[in-house]
Amino acid sequence: MKKFCLTTMIIVFLLLSTEGLQAQTTQTQPSAIAYGTRDILNSKILNEQRRILIYVPASASSEIYTKQRYPVAYLLDGEAIHFSSVVGMIRRLSSYYSCPEMIIVGIINTDRMRDFTPTHVNSFQFIDFVDSITVRNSGGGENFVSFLEKELIPHVDSLYPTSPYRMLIGHSAGGLAVINILTHHTNLFNAYVSIDPAMLWDNQKNLKETKKVLANNNYSGISLFLGIANTLKEGMDTIKVKKDITKSTEHIRSLFELRDCLNNNKQNQLNFAYKYYNNDYHASVQFITEYDALRFIFNYYRLDLFTNEYMNIENLYEKISKNLGYEVKPPESMVDNIAKAFLFYKMHDNGFYLFKLNIVNYPDSYNVFNSMGDFYAAKGDKANAIDNYKNALSIKEVPAVRQKLEKLQGK
Repeated sequence: MKKFCLTTMIIVFLLLSTEGLQAQTTQTQPSAIAYGTRDILNSKILNEQRRILIYVPASASSEIYTKQRYPVAYLLDGEAIHFSSVVGMIRRLSSYYSCPEMIIVGIINTDRMRDFTPTHVNSFQFIDFVDSITVRNSGGGENFVSFLEKELIPHVDSLYPTSPYRMLIGHSAGGLAVINILTHHTNLFNAYVSIDPAMLWDNQKNLKETKKVLANNNYSGISLFLGIANTLKEGMDTIKVKKDITKSTEHIRSLFELRDCLNNNKQNQLNFAYKYYNNDYHASVQFITEYDALRFIFNYYRLDLFTNEYMNIENLYEKISKNLGYEVKPPESMVDNIAKAFLFYKMHDNGFYLFKLNIVNYPDSYNVFNSMGDFYAAKGDKANAIDNYKNALSIKEVPAVRQKLEKLQGK
């Protein structure tokens, strides 16, 4: 029973430190909720202005905890609806430590078919009962990749607290662009999410090339999640479709070919998974694929609050650091709140271990010494509490800490 109550308290502390505190306001009137900002980048490569949407986690502006750097998710088709759904998803998952907090960049389209297609065609037919669509501009995929690599990513890195880990997410023609960048510009991103990509483009020219490249290149340290929607016509199933030759099944047949190629080339060391969504169609499959992709890509990034995993935080973050490719310390806020839950339950040894861990990891933070002072004060150890409050005040003068110190000194 005590373990359950402790876990409940930890969850409450974590919620108050993330979602809960962010929602508090002193206003009595309704106010707007903002999840990001707009930015404009003048691209010399594309010879146009490009608008982007940027979300930065609230913890980046914390006045209490040490500033962090965040992985970045880049969204193709990054218009507001797609952007807000991914922001909400990552905010939710990261609040329970099922994925890292992330900066999210939504890239708003100007000429979608130009930017996302690797080759030029004059017309494009998606299914056999729809007339061919005239394509005014296509085949600018490599130019768009140059924009990402030489302009957009450096722009984001120069203005926001980014880490070296980057993810790319795209759907349909955007999914085609994701696969093209994975195969030809592999190290530009660490993780790729391709959602029902248009691999039938240009008579499957890109698909055929992709299959050759995947068989010969090495993708160690790179992740890909492929989402496949149910675009089968009535009377068709996943077995029969492999023998079909009509235009109406070319899209899904192309995806099954890509899936089989990825499954049959384990020697390339790509961290790959896919899912076929029988109950979703091309337009509805985005959200569920993105959720499953995040769970797959960050399957090592999980702090289970219903076990004793929070006492193995150092081991967990060693694993996280190995997977992300750079050192990631346990977040000061998370460790602080779990330690306070232990202190509430008078589990002093566990609390001391975590408070001490924060001091080791964040020696320039006034908060870690303030929390250790609270720990000693709760135990009745006045001398050590005073020493830690003094250490906190030597880093930053905070009135609340000064009051606690003077109270213990009898002033």
